[in-house]
Amino acid sequence: ASNSWFPLSLSSLYIPSSVDKLGLLVEENWTTLEKIADVGQITLLRSLNLLNALTDYSDADVWAAVDAKKNQSGGSSGADPTDLKSPEWKVFSDPNPTLNSMDFLLTSVAAPERYESYFRKVVLVERIREVRALIGFTRIESPGDFSDIEEVPVERRVPLSRRAPTWVPASEVRGEGIFLKFDHEVLKAWLRKDVVRRRNDEFLDAHQRWRDARNLQPPNGNYPGIGYALLHSFSHALMRQLCLECGYTAASVRERIYWRQEGATSDPMAGLLIYTAAPDSEGTLGGLVSLGEPRVLGAHLTQALEMMRLCASDPLCAEHHPWRDGITLHGASCHACLFSPETSCERSNRYLDRSLLVETMETADLAFFVE
Repeated sequence: ASNSWFPLSLSSLYIPSSVDKLGLLVEENWTTLEKIADVGQITLLRSLNLLNALTDYSDADVWAAVDAKKNQSGGSSGADPTDLKSPEWKVFSDPNPTLNSMDFLLTSVAAPERYESYFRKVVLVERIREVRALIGFTRIESPGDFSDIEEVPVERRVPLSRRAPTWVPASEVRGEGIFLKFDHEVLKAWLRKDVVRRRNDEFLDAHQRWRDARNLQPPNGNYPGIGYALLHSFSHALMRQLCLECGYTAASVRERIYWRQEGATSDPMAGLLIYTAAPDSEGTLGGLVSLGEPRVLGAHLTQALEMMRLCASDPLCAEHHPWRDGITLHGASCHACLFSPETSCERSNRYLDRSLLVETMETADLAFFVE
């Protein structure tokens, strides 16, 4: 029954790893090339007209590129295999035209007028490919009851098979999107405000109460921080506004939040990607990318923030406390203003607060975006 079993799935965006043309072509034809064992099989594939895209390269060059990719995939890069967003952040925050391909195309544009001080970079993601993999199930308790899939205890996961699987079901979907990189210095100045620190303490308290109710240890583990709540709230506000204009349904537009404070061994991340990835042609019609042009995006940013000032459920929505009743993890937000479909939100509508964005009828000194 669908109300008893819930899927555990992971998603990752396709990020090119080669900067030369041959390497990109090998990646695009990898489903054909990954099984070959020697250079002689390349000749066989050519005779079957399966490598028409590589006619400008010799068999030896193609085999060298294939062998290099196999060694790269099989070797240890030293990176955390569960850290899927850091490679994406590096590519999106510093677009390289040489990485553009048929499945990956980025175009940098200027930040909208009046918002140059908030956003360091705006990137139009004209082509993107997302891979979604099913890794297991949970029973009775939904993965939405946890902050992250990795937090689901092993004893509560149901494996896909009795033996350890050598492969998992996966799907590829293609789409488009808009990437916004926040100015980290402006964010740090906002995070240093006393009123923001107090709000952070309230969210941390709510986070601990929520984990205590579910027997998750430690109580303060995996707390994303008030900076994440700001980016997450802004993402939902912009998603709702863009859906009204681009023609996509709210359930077909998704978000990826890139947030990490500066650490001793890691670089900071502060940005978000709003994208659509559908199994049919809906995700590649260009309606979302067209809204990323500076003049158009600026108008939508203004409208999105203006809509956050008042909610149809005010004053109850504006007065909502993060740990009210001990079962919530959001501030001033509800279905009438910030909540999005479960398929769109990466945190199940938690860590949201529109008072972090603009002035509300209850709070005026928390707003990140000022007049």
